[in-house]
Amino acid sequence: LNNYSNNVTKQAIKDACDSFTKFFNGYSNFPKFKSKKKSRHSFYQDTEKIKITKTHVKLEKLTTSRKRNKQKFNWIKLAEKGRIPTGKNIKYINPRITYDGLNWWISIGVKEEKENNTSYQTEGIGIDLGVKELAVISNGEKFKNINKSFKMKKLIKKHKRLQKQISRKYDMNKTEIEGRENRYKYQKTKNIVKAEKKLKRLYRRIKVIRDDYTHQITTSLVKAKPKYIVIEDLNVSGMLKNKKLARAIFEQSLREFRRKLEYKCKWYDINLIITDRYFPSSKICSNCGHIKLDLKLSNRKYRCDSCGLELDRDLNASINLKDYPIKHRPSVA
Repeated sequence: LNNYSNNVTKQAIKDACDSFTKFFNGYSNFPKFKSKKKSRHSFYQDTEKIKITKTHVKLEKLTTSRKRNKQKFNWIKLAEKGRIPTGKNIKYINPRITYDGLNWWISIGVKEEKENNTSYQTEGIGIDLGVKELAVISNGEKFKNINKSFKMKKLIKKHKRLQKQISRKYDMNKTEIEGRENRYKYQKTKNIVKAEKKLKRLYRRIKVIRDDYTHQITTSLVKAKPKYIVIEDLNVSGMLKNKKLARAIFEQSLREFRRKLEYKCKWYDINLIITDRYFPSSKICSNCGHIKLDLKLSNRKYRCDSCGLELDRDLNASINLKDYPIKHRPSVA
């Protein structure tokens, strides 16, 4: 333990204490013990001891040098230059170093003053999230499902092939355990380790493309500075029970979209309104307010039986979400 900083073990105990406090207050489930195989490797660094430049970072009692004066050479080169702000007046918060199986990452909070500017606000917008299109905005703008693009289809297909190759390699190197029927021992060869690293790199690439796409959409919506944004309170865990659409819903990352929108709206002082979970945004006519009870998921166009309005189903839902604060009682996130 003397080879590493005592702040690493102290913070681990503090994190466990916070987890138990949240559990006893009813905010979360009972904390689980970390697994060496499945858990993400991470550790904490003290904010007073960490030093950051545009190209390097210095961590407390952690070095790759074997020389006697190793603390002088205790600088680790950053892969991305100039991403972390540096300066005398900058205060760092909660630095964490994590390992994703391929690379080490440093994540750190930076405290800075925020400028409040609400003079360039436009009218409010409603956002309808879905599977066919990721997001349909009430002003008519559409953001496509990136998983249907040629590039992503190619990467997903390659990912499936690699998974099958690794599975076949395991089957080739299995041996039956003596005295136990249908029990096998799997040997991990060097070729399997290489293939698994290749699979991790590919999965990370797919994940980063999806994550970057949601970042681009949420940032563009928030930077337009609308008066308010309305989204649905989707039951994603319930939607995943549909076996036919579960994979498509999972790939859309709908919960992650909402999470990013929530904290970005706080940055720009935009009121984010979450509708009631049972609000029938797709069934209500945006023109006359008539509710169509027999609307099916296969009906991609909304045809009103009362006023004869014919409109795209998702666009109609987004317009109803935009009118939600005016016609219904809003719940602010």
